[in-house]
Amino acid sequence: MAFCSACGQEIGTAGFCPKCGASQGAAAAPAAGGAAVAASPTEGLQENIAGLLCYLPVVGWIIALIFVLVDKRSFVKFHALQALGVCVSLIVIYFALGISMAILHAMNIFFLGLFLYPILWLATFLLLIFLMYKAYQHERYQLPVLGAIVAGMAK
Repeated sequence: MAFCSACGQEIGTAGFCPKCGASQGAAAAPAAGGAAVAASPTEGLQENIAGLLCYLPVVGWIIALIFVLVDKRSFVKFHALQALGVCVSLIVIYFALGISMAILHAMNIFFLGLFLYPILWLATFLLLIFLMYKAYQHERYQLPVLGAIVAGMAK
């Protein structure tokens, strides 16, 4: 079975991919030319899937850091930087919430802060799901403050 070198669609013996229209003869000619070209580590990964992986809960920041360092595509770099920005922002928010919990505990009303943690966790989870959906739809969705900063860095 032959597969498209651009999108991975099964092409059989066709010279062009029926899904993306990429020429299959031109892609095979440089490989046989003698000079070996180093392939990018993320060459086979589609942009929207790479952007989606950056927002995975728990491990997404590691994937985003790798994509920032390795991947040169603008779309992937944008989502990787935005995912890192979201993670850093959440660390700051959780740290501030921890300090406020200590103050509330000293005032003997710490139970009010116990309601904030589940709400913040749920809001974070829903935000990550939303950003994963937008990245999968191949959109450059910018968060209100963070997106403008990241857009300038990802060019």
